[in-house]
Parts: sequence; C-alpha cells; structure tokens
Amino acid sequence: MNKGGRPKKENKRSQQLAVMCTTSERKIIEDKAKLANVSISQFFRELALQGQVDRKIKVLPKEVLLFTANLNHLAANMNQIAKKRNQNDELNAIERAGLIVLSNEVKKLAADIKYFLK
Repeated sequence: MNKGGRPKKENKRSQQLAVMCTTSERKIIEDKAKLANVSISQFFRELALQGQVDRKIKVLPKEVLLFTANLNHLAANMNQIAKKRNQNDELNAIERAGLIVLSNEVKKLAADIKYFLK
C-alpha cells in the first residue's frame, strides 16, 4: 500500500562526522563551499572522496533573463525622462502618458518576479 509522500532514498546518508576547527578556519570553509555553490557537507564529502570539489554553476531560467532585459529597457527609458526633467524641461502629454505606462510595466514586472520566486 502506498502511503504517499516523498519516496525513501535508497542510499540515505545517516552517518555524521564532526570536524573541529577555529573560527577563522570555519569562515574559510564556509566561503569556499559558498564559492563552489554547495553545502558544507557536500563540500567536505566531495573533497574527501574525489580530492576536489566541482563547482556548481547556477544557470538563470529564461524568464529571469527576460525580466532583466525588460528592466534594463525600462531603466533606459526612465533615465531619458529623468535627464529631461533635470534640464528643467517640462514633460508633454505624450511623455507623461509614457511615464504612466512605464510605471505600470515596472509594477507588473515586480509582481511577475514575486510570482516566479514563490
């Protein structure tokens, strides 16, 4: 009978090793594990078993890259508007409408990012 839930691991890691170190050594170990983008446990395990730690490269999803591109485009447009305002030029009706559109796009992107990160 299947109870549901997460399947049991065939080769569960149930043994614990303790390593004594100084505060500065701990910081160095934590930094090296973070640089390799792995947990401290995985860092030690790979170092002990393989003699080296393979760095995990984080690949950004396509959606995040699209968000970044959109934000860069919006930032460029807002920069142009800010430059015009800093030169004491008044915005015409079309520019004010464009600013409202940009503002709404930024709000939508922020909402999309929050949704994506859930």
